[in-house]
Amino acid sequence: MAHSASQHSGSQHCFARWLLRSVGALMLIVSAVCFADVPEEQIDPALLEKLAETLAANHEETDRFDAQVWLMASEQRLTRYMDDPDERLELLRLVYRESQRTALDPDLVLAVMQVESHFDRYAISRVGAQGLMQVMPFWRTELGRPQDNLTEVETNIIYGTTILSHYLEVSRGDLVDALARYNGSRGRLDYPELVVAAWRKAWRHKSSSELPELLAGCRTYGLRACRYQ
Repeated sequence: MAHSASQHSGSQHCFARWLLRSVGALMLIVSAVCFADVPEEQIDPALLEKLAETLAANHEETDRFDAQVWLMASEQRLTRYMDDPDERLELLRLVYRESQRTALDPDLVLAVMQVESHFDRYAISRVGAQGLMQVMPFWRTELGRPQDNLTEVETNIIYGTTILSHYLEVSRGDLVDALARYNGSRGRLDYPELVVAAWRKAWRHKSSSELPELLAGCRTYGLRACRYQ
């Protein structure tokens, strides 16, 4: 009887050790999944400085005539995603303003929003990215601005355009690499394919000759999305 109890006790200890190892492995897997989409440059000091300066600055409208033309052309395209005309115009006004500030094509920003959130300002991804451009909340912590609400349209667009513009600069104009960095999937083409397809099919106003980053990306990477004219 004592021998049997000893065997039982040994079995329990073996099972406990196996269980601990299994739980540890599971935690590593969960951790890897949860942080898979976090960009490797997440604590880039240069980007943090740009975000801080932008959030502290006053923004002025520029190129009113060009903005008006773009707003009128884009507003109808946005109706399938947003019912309220006032909300559509406000979003487009902010997209145009921040695109001008960051030297981004405003249609590219709309393409990113379509892919990231389908223009749902309250969207939250499986890894916690928030809002129209799916910004990760850790940026607020790094900036010391925990009060910022990333589901607020203007705040989200400021963060998102600043981050995307920075990655385009870091990538030396390589649009595909910048988009992959933004998505946290550098080295893969899935996300750039989606954004470029949306840009070319749904949002683009300019000709290809006016978009050198797009042309260069199509030549370098041979994206399937480049077939859309």
